[in-house]
Amino acid sequence: MKILDKYIIKKFLSTFIFVVVIILAIVVVIDYTEKNDDFMKHNLTFMEILPYYGGFIPWIANLITPITIFIAAVFVTSKMAGHTEVIAMLAGGMSFRRFMRPYFIGASIIALFSFFLNSYVIPKANKTRIAFEIAYTKKPFYFNDRNIHLKIAPEIYAYMESYNNQRDVGYRFTLERIADKELKEKLSARRIEWDSAKSSWTIKDWELRKFDGFKEKVTNGAEIDTVLNFTPNDFANSHGLQETLTMAELNDYISLLRERGADNVKVYLIERYIRYMSPFAALILTFIGVILSSKKTRGGTGFQIALGFVIAFVFIIFFILSKAIAENSTMNPILAVWLPNITFTVLGLILYKFVPR
Repeated sequence: MKILDKYIIKKFLSTFIFVVVIILAIVVVIDYTEKNDDFMKHNLTFMEILPYYGGFIPWIANLITPITIFIAAVFVTSKMAGHTEVIAMLAGGMSFRRFMRPYFIGASIIALFSFFLNSYVIPKANKTRIAFEIAYTKKPFYFNDRNIHLKIAPEIYAYMESYNNQRDVGYRFTLERIADKELKEKLSARRIEWDSAKSSWTIKDWELRKFDGFKEKVTNGAEIDTVLNFTPNDFANSHGLQETLTMAELNDYISLLRERGADNVKVYLIERYIRYMSPFAALILTFIGVILSSKKTRGGTGFQIALGFVIAFVFIIFFILSKAIAENSTMNPILAVWLPNITFTVLGLILYKFVPR
């Protein structure tokens, strides 16, 4: 690595850190202002609020990483262009592709570090943040789904007409064992209750039917304890749950939801795709940022930095829209999540053709 590469990488990384700190300070102040009423309503002390921001700050910092990298690239390159440093480099025989190399090295370092944090570190911090939000800033959660179907084992299917998550009680419960497309056993009960002391379910007013060809055996009882492959956590508030799972936990949870035939598996698939998409977004936006700001303009660096913020804002809006499309349409979620990257890659290649070399 040459002196010029080290010079650019140092300026790029230091500017990135500076931009992150500035934006974080603004975001934290805004967030505190919005939630201050909730803090006061629950009489929370500074030490009780501090763990929330201990999880909030790294989450936000990682979330805005592609944008802050883009702004840093625009800021550094426009400053160099304003001081005619870029012209001197290109006039000295350096190709524009070679000029971009230190930017990609710096962006790759940040992107890889961001992916590691987002996959293994930030989800653990998010557990505290999400739990705090559910406890103090969100409305009480009531599970109101009806006709709940769960596949809890290869041949075992559970059904509840409704579930009360405040009392951990399910109503009109059935448990069926189906083998070779035939119903072998069916347990019906008026209700099912969670026993927290035993960590098991209590089935009340039950009737068990066992089928053997044309023969049927019926037994019943008032109450029976059993362990089933689901808990009240499966009916608890799932706000931000996907953000609290490490990559390994996320993959396991997606597999579990698919086995159960759950209809909300797309939310977790999108979270997984976004974690892989974000590092590439950082590289693509760095590419565009360097191209846009490498030319010295009459408007000065201020115009280029302002243009950088506008493009960053457009990317954020595009990303939010594509995520909403992925969650609420029949479009392939991979394609929807990667649509901003694909679009901005095409834009970057078009701009690259008109870069002075």
